[in-house]
Amino acid sequence: MKYAYLLFLLFILSMGCNSKKEQVHTLVEKERVLPKIEEGRYNVAFLIMDGTYNTEFTAPFDIFQHTQYRKGIKAMNTFTVANTLDPVATFEGVRILPDFDYTRDSLPQIDILVVPSAEHHLDSDLKDTAMLNFVRKVDKNALYITSHCDGAFVLAKAGVLDSVTSTTFPNDIELYRKTFPHLAIADDVIFVHDGKYITSAGGAKSFEAALYLCEILYGKEITRSIAKGLVIDWDVSNVPNLILQ
Repeated sequence: MKYAYLLFLLFILSMGCNSKKEQVHTLVEKERVLPKIEEGRYNVAFLIMDGTYNTEFTAPFDIFQHTQYRKGIKAMNTFTVANTLDPVATFEGVRILPDFDYTRDSLPQIDILVVPSAEHHLDSDLKDTAMLNFVRKVDKNALYITSHCDGAFVLAKAGVLDSVTSTTFPNDIELYRKTFPHLAIADDVIFVHDGKYITSAGGAKSFEAALYLCEILYGKEITRSIAKGLVIDWDVSNVPNLILQ
């Protein structure tokens, strides 16, 4: 009898624990915290998905978010967009909770779209019609569209790079040419700026492409201040680039 009683007690306790876990999980699901979108700033959206590479996402995010700590400039609101509100896992295993679901949410006006590289930007992501249509829609009114590493493949597939020169991850340049033979493509550069499009080689060089956009918007002094805060010795003349604007 004692053994049966103990089993019954353990069963009741386990049910209570599970109930509490379910309650906590439900509360987490219901509580959604939206990013603060300050008026009078540039709205910068980062397109993320499963397999996004850390550096191509975090490098420009760091640069652009730090504009908020400089006085006298039109700083940037930074936020993430995805095709879900569930956490997405980067290639390296970091889990990110998207701010907006572009398939369902009403989004703020996007002034700058950043497309970091992701694991499947060379294959299955290029068949994602909803994502490509989102890029095309944003492109119509955005001031700048930027990509890092293989993010250029997404922009190219969406057709927004057809009339400009672009670049991508150095090891994928030949595949980029083969996949999009109609494009003007530059290699041996860290970034290309043509019109409102800035495409970069990616990796750690994503910092430099992001700093270059800051220099366009805020000038050399502010940009060097932002770079210094991240221990980066910034001088665009030392960065191999192609500027065709």
